[in-house]
Amino acid sequence: MHLEFKMINHLSKIFFGLIAVSLTAVTIQLIPMSRQASSWNRCLKKTSETLKQVKAVQLMDDQGMEVLSVMICNGAVFEPKIKK
Repeated sequence: MHLEFKMINHLSKIFFGLIAVSLTAVTIQLIPMSRQASSWNRCLKKTSETLKQVKAVQLMDDQGMEVLSVMICNGAVFEPKIKK
């Protein structure tokens, strides 16, 4: 009976150790995603604020402005069309 208690105690320590290692690994992987999300939100906010100052964009609804902000933050390039 004493041997069974030691075995259960040993297995529970291993189990809790694996949980601790797993949680640490997940936490470490979430840090870069958190930073990227923060950077993305900052880009959207600043881009939207800047676009609100452009007269042509002021005529757009909020959804159109948000789509434009997302495109810019994703790296879309808008080239002006030259009229001949």
